Amino acid sequence: MSLSRVNASAATLTKNRTEGSIVPASGMCVTCVDGCIGMCEIGKSAYRGHEVIYPQPFGVITTAAEKAYPVDYSHFNIMGTAVGAHGIEADSDKAVFPNVSLEVAFGHDKGVKFHYPWVIPGIGSTDIAKNNWEGLAIGSALAGTGLTIGENVVGMDPESTIKKGRVVDTVDLKRRVNLFKDHQRDGYGAIIVQSNIEDTRLGVQEYAIEKLGVECVELKWGQGAKDIGGEVKIKNLEKAQMLYKRGYVVLPNPTNPEVIKAFERGAFKEFERHSRVGMVTEESFAQRVEELRKAGAKYVFLKTGAYRQADLARAVKFASKYKLDLLTVDGAGGGTGMSPWRMMNEWGVPPVELHSLTYEYAKKLADKGKHVPAIAFAGGFTFEDQIFKGLALGAPFVKLIGMARSPIAAAMVGKTIGMAIDAHQLPVYVERFGSSKDEIFVTANDLRTELGDKEFEKIPAGAIGLYTYYERLAQGLRQLMAGSRKFTLDHMTRDDLAALTHEAADISGIPYVMDVDKAKVEEILSSS
Repeated sequence: MSLSRVNASAATLTKNRTEGSIVPASGMCVTCVDGCIGMCEIGKSAYRGHEVIYPQPFGVITTAAEKAYPVDYSHFNIMGTAVGAHGIEADSDKAVFPNVSLEVAFGHDKGVKFHYPWVIPGIGSTDIAKNNWEGLAIGSALAGTGLTIGENVVGMDPESTIKKGRVVDTVDLKRRVNLFKDHQRDGYGAIIVQSNIEDTRLGVQEYAIEKLGVECVELKWGQGAKDIGGEVKIKNLEKAQMLYKRGYVVLPNPTNPEVIKAFERGAFKEFERHSRVGMVTEESFAQRVEELRKAGAKYVFLKTGAYRQADLARAVKFASKYKLDLLTVDGAGGGTGMSPWRMMNEWGVPPVELHSLTYEYAKKLADKGKHVPAIAFAGGFTFEDQIFKGLALGAPFVKLIGMARSPIAAAMVGKTIGMAIDAHQLPVYVERFGSSKDEIFVTANDLRTELGDKEFEKIPAGAIGLYTYYERLAQGLRQLMAGSRKFTLDHMTRDDLAALTHEAADISGIPYVMDVDKAKVEEILSSS
């Protein structure tokens, strides 16, 4: 059975002519007919070439791989129990699910505090991020969780002021940081500024620390969607030329007179802006961490992608040796921007395997008495059961789950509903709940009570959408934790899971479901 879907996908706006009869290995129609206009990926590539590498339409979509991995988080089940309670008194009147605490504190001084154990790990210069930032930033701040400003935001901003190769002022980054900070409550949550090669050269993190009061910065080795640098599409010649002058790789060369002529006559409509790949060495890593701390960074994080095992070992080791505050490990398959479609499907270590290796490497260091930073797992998480499984699989090292596509989806839906309310054009599916924000969004009353009428009215619908999605995740996670009798996150363990297949058990080290509690069962049955 093929794990991949080849040659036709909604992501590349392609399809087969003979949709019911496809060659599994190639994805081609069983009968490829002379005269076909070319609806499949091969056919479209015959006239649009490299454009078909990327998911489309750029700027209004997020994307994730269609590949069905042999093992995923659905191959584990959560183990409940009828006995006792951890983190609360074993009293039926006290051990109720609303009393489960989802708060988490991490960092060298436990100074980063979240109400919920998840974070949005790095969405940057893509239009989909920029156009939904209000909802993402304000919603995350109100919920008291984390939000990471991804790579290239400053470099992509036409209004950034850059002198002698260093940023001295911005519009977009300043707006993104302040939208979060202006709505942050009681010190919960964090806005994190990430950097890649180009950002580092521009001094983005130093600017964010010194001028914007950012405390958390993140080094980026990569992500689960691709093993090259970030990319976006540019429809404007002047902007493409600006980015080229700022040092980005822009294809085709927007300063070439022949390319300019071709663009102006409509031979192609978009330029590609690419970031460089990093060259990791321990010496340069240690130097950069020291530079950031000297610049005033209070917390230094690292995000790595689905690279081979030796690279994961380097990430875990360096994060330990240089006493980082958070390490995010992002499994293959996910993406929020413009990752090459086949790369997204066919590259990297899948989440369960990558996360299991991360636990193994962290445990080796912990057993030697070495520092292990807080760890976040990312890669396709969307609902409370998956969040529970990720936290349990990586316990006690994993403190957070990283999610990007699902929070963006919640913010986009909230925004769309808000626009429909204003236009008095609510679809029937939504209108059955009411015609105003107070009627449609189930958290609106609580938010209005907490914030007051004046402040509540300023909150964009996208932020309410994200906040409401998070509220659902929180209640669902509390219910699952109560069922396992775990009332605080630090009581979660790998014993809270069972593997449903022997393959999942072999990969993860989680016991096969038929082997759970074997010794305890024998003890119970053998007692007098």
